[in-house]
This record gives sequence, C-alpha cells and structure tokens, in this order.
Amino acid sequence: MNAELIPAVLFYLFAGVLVLSAMMVVASRNPVHSVLFLILAFFNAAGLFLLLGAEFAAFILVIVYVGAVAVLFLFVVMMLDIDFEQLRKGAWKSLPVGILVGLVLVSQMVMTAVNWQSLPTAGSSILSPAARHAAATNTQAVGAILYTDYVYPFQIAGLILLVAMIGAIVLTLRDRGGVLRQNINSQITRKASDVVEVRKVQKGAGIS
Repeated sequence: MNAELIPAVLFYLFAGVLVLSAMMVVASRNPVHSVLFLILAFFNAAGLFLLLGAEFAAFILVIVYVGAVAVLFLFVVMMLDIDFEQLRKGAWKSLPVGILVGLVLVSQMVMTAVNWQSLPTAGSSILSPAARHAAATNTQAVGAILYTDYVYPFQIAGLILLVAMIGAIVLTLRDRGGVLRQNINSQITRKASDVVEVRKVQKGAGIS
C-alpha cells in the first residue's frame, strides 16, 4: 500500500466510526450503551488527533475523558436507579420542541457547510500540521494557545464545569433521616465544661 494512502485510510476509518458511534450515543435506548458508544467516539477522536500530529491532545482525551469523565458517567448511570420507561412516557410532549431544536441545528450546519471557505495554505497545513510550531513541542504549543489567546474562555469553561458538578451533586443528594451527621460549628464553639467533668476523688475511694 502506498505510504501516502495510509493516513487517508486511517482518517476515513476513524472519522466513520466516530460519526457512527456519535449517532448511536443519541439513538441507543439503553443509557449504559450510550456511554459505551461515547467512549468509542472518544477513542476515535483521539486517533484523529494523532493523525494531525497533536499527540498531547490525543493522550489528554483518552486519559481525562475516557479514563475519568466517561467512566464516571457510566458509574453514575449504573448506580442511579432511574426508571427510564417512566421517563419516556412523557417524551412525546417534548417532541415538537425537540424537532424544532434539531431543525435549527441542521440549518446551522448546512449554512456553515455552504459558506465554508478554506485558506490558500490549508493544504500545506494539513500535510504538515506541526510546521507552524516547529520550535516548540506539542505540549508547549497547546499551553501557549490555551493560556494566552484563549485564557478567558478556558477559565469560563472551568466555571461552567464547576457549576455542572455542583448541580449534579445537588440533584443526586438524598436527605435521609436518622443518620448522624457532623456539626462542625457546634464542635468548634463548644466549651470544655460542656464535655469534660472534673471530680475530686478521695484517696482509696472510687467513683460511684
């Protein structure tokens, strides 16, 4: 096989599996299967990053999203005893809104594809994606872009993830009665006389 044909074959392989797995994430009826297809999509996206010469982004995608986020989704879905059949009974009420949102997204994608304009140097950039950052490593190039050009969007994304994490904790928190809980305020403000009693014991006598 021609050496120039191998990257093209790998690209279409990774891209095809990525698109199919992304479609199965949405179309799968079982939420556990959806998370598994999501993990497959992450792996194929990492393969595309490797083809582009972005090894650091590929490894971060596998380590962070596959090793932490997707596995966390899987455990949360498996641990939460949610009756999905009961949730699907009222799904038809939201069908018109879902169709409207889907049409808006499809129209935006079509307009983006129609008005797409490539730079004259796009072909050379695809063939040698690391040429612009030849003096720096892949990690240094990603860090320079994140913490200089896009530092504010990067911080805003972190705040959004923090809010999402707090919201997930609040939604899954269950208040159970009869459970002993730690009251830090009462522990800090209590006095020694409230918890310690000093008694004078006579010699040879015990405490009754």
